[in-house]
Amino acid sequence: MITGELKNKIDSLWDVFAAGGLVNPLDVIEQITYLMFIRDLDDSDNLRAKESAMLGLPYKSIFAGEVIIGERKVDGSQLKWSVFRDFPAGKMYSTMQEWVFPFIKNLDGKKASAYSKYMDDAIFKLPTPLLLSKVVDALDEIYALMAKEQDKDVRGDTYEYLLNKIAQSGLNGQFRTPRHIIKMMVELMNPKSDDVICDPACGTSGFLVTAGEYLKENYKEEIFFNKQKKDHYMNHMFFGYDMDRTMLRIGAMNMMTHGVEHPFIEYRDSLSDQNPDKDKYSLILANPPFKGSLDYDTVSTDLLKVCKTKKTELLFLALFLRMLRIGGRCACIVPDGVLFGSSTAHKAIRKEIIENNRLEAVISMPSGVFKPYAGVSTGILIFTKTNHGGTDNVWFYDMTADGFSLDDKRSEIKENDIADIIARFHNLEAEKGRERTEKSFFVPKDEIISNDYDLSINKYKKTEYVPVEYPSTAEIMADLHELEMKISKGLSELEELLNG
Repeated sequence: MITGELKNKIDSLWDVFAAGGLVNPLDVIEQITYLMFIRDLDDSDNLRAKESAMLGLPYKSIFAGEVIIGERKVDGSQLKWSVFRDFPAGKMYSTMQEWVFPFIKNLDGKKASAYSKYMDDAIFKLPTPLLLSKVVDALDEIYALMAKEQDKDVRGDTYEYLLNKIAQSGLNGQFRTPRHIIKMMVELMNPKSDDVICDPACGTSGFLVTAGEYLKENYKEEIFFNKQKKDHYMNHMFFGYDMDRTMLRIGAMNMMTHGVEHPFIEYRDSLSDQNPDKDKYSLILANPPFKGSLDYDTVSTDLLKVCKTKKTELLFLALFLRMLRIGGRCACIVPDGVLFGSSTAHKAIRKEIIENNRLEAVISMPSGVFKPYAGVSTGILIFTKTNHGGTDNVWFYDMTADGFSLDDKRSEIKENDIADIIARFHNLEAEKGRERTEKSFFVPKDEIISNDYDLSINKYKKTEYVPVEYPSTAEIMADLHELEMKISKGLSELEELLNG
């Protein structure tokens, strides 16, 4: 949680961009991401040089000697943040524009950070030398404050706070699933140290980051004191795909600021033949795009075999089943229409999950969860890929509060079902005796099949009607007469006072 001076510095950095004419929050985040990367390159290069010297190993700095940029040769040291930050504003600006940006765009990913592969179409958008100078100074102050903080995750928290600015600005809110909903889904799935985790529509990598943080908190010793498991965590555990290059850059940076050195995050149309992944992942966490329909030509043919549709929300469910390995689990957000839609494709995907795999839970969420960006009602599906069935009783939960008001303001409130959802899901044995009038209950597979595979909670939930006894007509009339007499008496007394 970012507070105090660090929060104020980030807020003032945001104001510097606005005053300098850069107001689109995605552009701001992207430019900050580039500058953080450039600064980190200098830091990591210095660190590697020191480590190599201590171990007596040779090390060649990426800034050593002359660097070829286009057809020119440039003194590599001038590309270091610690050097050009002291240049006059005009020289710093031309150095950044003409040398530093072309340099980072052509870095060999093996020599530098994994992030360098997302830089090939990076564009430097800061409009003036004065703005660049102010932003560089502000970032140095932010890094100095981060270095003082004892909390080792402050860097990740800082980047998360920056990302939150996208949501606060009311732009591109569709890219951000609320953090507390992501956290709830991760806790429900309880990732393990040997999982291979994927989000095929990763955006800013919120699900992957939160899964990584969960593992760090709950399996720290198991992962970080074991060479193989640490290597798995850093290099082979996290996979994310997206079709927005800005999101990929931000998502990759988000992962690395949270301590994952080489996340596999790349540009990919997950629903097309461009995505070959099959039987690969042990855990999928996702909030795929809801709206939009695609041309059949652009969709992978094996997905259309499961459900012939142009609707992205149905195709992504078919995709998750294909990408998961046997025994792999999925928690994903779907619009309510997926749960009860009556089209052939809607029924086909629900039937596939229920009959051929194991549907475990349907959590119905209130419609205000995604406000102010969307008022759509959504649910969370939790299932395991088995390829041979296994659905027995499906657990339903009627979530009515998530700790925030369900209007556009989304103010904090006391009512919150999240802790209860997690506790009940992790103790399903105790759920067996629950009535259909309660928050959660089981529904047998046969009953779901007889209802055309309908997964809407309202189909199964029973409302308890409490009889209300009203007074008889005679009693009401007597009360009215008594009231009338009191009014008449009061009017008479008032009249006497006025005439007296």
